[in-house]
Amino acid sequence: MPRPDSIYDRQTFAVEGRHLVRTVVRKDGSTYEHRCSLDAYKVVAHFIDEHADAGVTTGELWQGLPDVPCTQSAVALAFLKERGCVDVRWRRCYPASTFLVEDALIEFHAHEA
Repeated sequence: MPRPDSIYDRQTFAVEGRHLVRTVVRKDGSTYEHRCSLDAYKVVAHFIDEHADAGVTTGELWQGLPDVPCTQSAVALAFLKERGCVDVRWRRCYPASTFLVEDALIEFHAHEA
């Protein structure tokens, strides 16, 4: 469960030009953005799906996907959490359904402008 006034309460997502864009409003009102390409997003979703039984942590994503920049995998994971595609239990992320990749792509494309 997120802490009160956590980053999760201050983030929004959009899809722009085949990139998932995460915008976070800092406590001082300024913002920052990070992006995740559709290709990287798919790789993250497949990785989580392939490790469904054990779940994954952010660190495991970073280690297991050395070709995906850490910020991109973090954006993908944050979006998957927000959209209910993954469940978090004891800091490990598990697919919320047996169709994680399909669910992830539906959510991505539903956010396209």
